Amino acid sequence: MILHANGIRFEALAEGPEDGPLVLLMHGFPELARSWRHQLPALAQAGYRAIAPNMRGYDGTESRGPYDLRTLGNDAAGLIEALGRESATVVGHDWGGVAAWAAAHLHPQRVERLVVMNAPHPRLLREEMLASGEQRKRSRYIFQFQIPWYPERQLSKDRGAKIVRALRGGSHVRTAWTDDELEHYRAAFDEPSKLKGPLAYYRTAFRNALLGRGAGLGGPIQAPTLVLWGMRDRFLAPSFADPERLRPHAPNVEIVPIDEAGHYVQNEAPERVNAELLRWLLEPAAPDDAPEEPGAEHRREEEADH
Repeated sequence: MILHANGIRFEALAEGPEDGPLVLLMHGFPELARSWRHQLPALAQAGYRAIAPNMRGYDGTESRGPYDLRTLGNDAAGLIEALGRESATVVGHDWGGVAAWAAAHLHPQRVERLVVMNAPHPRLLREEMLASGEQRKRSRYIFQFQIPWYPERQLSKDRGAKIVRALRGGSHVRTAWTDDELEHYRAAFDEPSKLKGPLAYYRTAFRNALLGRGAGLGGPIQAPTLVLWGMRDRFLAPSFADPERLRPHAPNVEIVPIDEAGHYVQNEAPERVNAELLRWLLEPAAPDDAPEEPGAEHRREEEADH
């Protein structure tokens, strides 16, 4: 399906009854909407309307920028509005998860529930990159992506051979990616121009970090939040899923470590992810008048100042 949101055209996959509760699923790098191919039918069977767009700059979606965090959060809110809904459950992995964090901060009225998979909270990522040599080592590809045009040429070379290597080689469960499945990714990333948008996410974030530009995310996320984390992630430290570090940013968070999976958790452990996702979605939300944890108001004021 085609959707128009936040000033650009999005291509999206859709499954499930049109009047079902809306679940918006946002993918990461170097992936596509079909990265949710295991979750779309499971959600549809449970009665949800599941929509997975190709993110800004990917495949059939327009590649016009900007690619800053606020724009990505606005994309999510705009897609919900374009689907004729007031709000939705927003699910994101990797860069899609970063966009989901941003959407929940910037548009709390649009995000009734939040699910994040192997995507650090933006504030924690900045802290870790500054403080941890280990995380900088894991993220060294980000620095390589800053070189103009060279990464586009290298990643698209030999029909996206390095994209295939990133997906399969970067997984703990490498059998998650069959040759037939990877053909879709080869086709999507087989020319340098097709990488310009995806790499702009990294270049924009790096430039904004150097210039000290924050996204102005404001206070903590009050929506019920689920974090599913593949603990064998080669790119992101497991400390990003530490509840003590996350609760100041999302007080109503539940964290589920998935030991049998790595970074591409929804592909590497689809049955476990589906079970946890549906179990959590079917749980009643906490009442709005539930008492806040001690110190929540103080933290909210401190974060708003930043």
